[in-house]
Amino acid sequence: MKATQKDFARGLPRGADQANIFFFCGPDEAGASAAAAKVVEAMADAGERFDISGADLRRDPAMLGDEARSESLFGDKRHILVRASGDEAHDAVKALIETSEAGGGDAAPVLIVATSATDKSRTAKLLDKRKDALVAMFYPPDMMSVAVSVRAMADAAGLRLGGDLAERIARAAGLDVRLAQSEVTKLALYCDADPQSPKAASVEDYAEIGAATEEDGFQPVVNAVMGGEINRLSTEIRRMRELGLNPVGLLLALERRAAQLAQILAKLGPRGSFDNLSKGEKAQLGIFWKEERDIRQQLARWHRSKLDRLIPRLVGLHRNLLANSQSAELLLAQDLAEIARFAVKR
Repeated sequence: MKATQKDFARGLPRGADQANIFFFCGPDEAGASAAAAKVVEAMADAGERFDISGADLRRDPAMLGDEARSESLFGDKRHILVRASGDEAHDAVKALIETSEAGGGDAAPVLIVATSATDKSRTAKLLDKRKDALVAMFYPPDMMSVAVSVRAMADAAGLRLGGDLAERIARAAGLDVRLAQSEVTKLALYCDADPQSPKAASVEDYAEIGAATEEDGFQPVVNAVMGGEINRLSTEIRRMRELGLNPVGLLLALERRAAQLAQILAKLGPRGSFDNLSKGEKAQLGIFWKEERDIRQQLARWHRSKLDRLIPRLVGLHRNLLANSQSAELLLAQDLAEIARFAVKR
């Protein structure tokens, strides 16, 4: 089966409850991960999560079937979450299907979040005609679509958002639906709201608990790295530590900027000019007026082939941070310096 980004914005796509293998792809890793979380939340008994990297499956394709048919540590149910790049999981998924059809036994649900893959990739084509599988591709969202998602999150949490509060939350989350969900959850707790007892939330309420502003949050670090501002980066890394910024959250902001630059370059084409983008086109690309100067400078640093090398590296770093949470801050700081130096190279 195939589903769309809009299907997941409205809830779970029709037939999702019949699927056992999910392949979420496209440049919006945040949206793909949020869809995976939504599927798990809807499971009657998801059990424990078992994480596998795409690199591990590429080395050992049989691992997926082995783990999907193994019991959890306490004999309970489990589900498998695979974070892959491109078609790293293809051979493992093919082996899982073949062993299942040969009578290998029931397998736990498998959810694959595959950045750098599309719905035309080998893995997607292996699955999209199957009734027991679901494929969906996720594109970087615009302000309007994330604001719609925020309102849906708020409705589910028993919050009534006044004025432009949904847009404010979307902007503060950097158009990342996972961070937006975290903000809505915090706001619901602050307002003591739940679906049985809805509460109205105001801009003032959000100001009390909201995410860090752009000036004291992720964006200055992202701009220093992607702009190749090596001299300023040490100051920003020190500020990151002083503020206790979440390393994974910061990396997500970096991934979003890389995906945004790739999307802008695709829109411009080989001879296009940033100056020729209309206000509407800039809004669709998530370019806010405060960010125009930084994005313009970063486009000069990052051509398509450099971004094609950067994005898989960010995906690998993401896996590394999740696997080594105790040293995540140090690992991130080291990679930020290397990426900034790479930005300067022609």
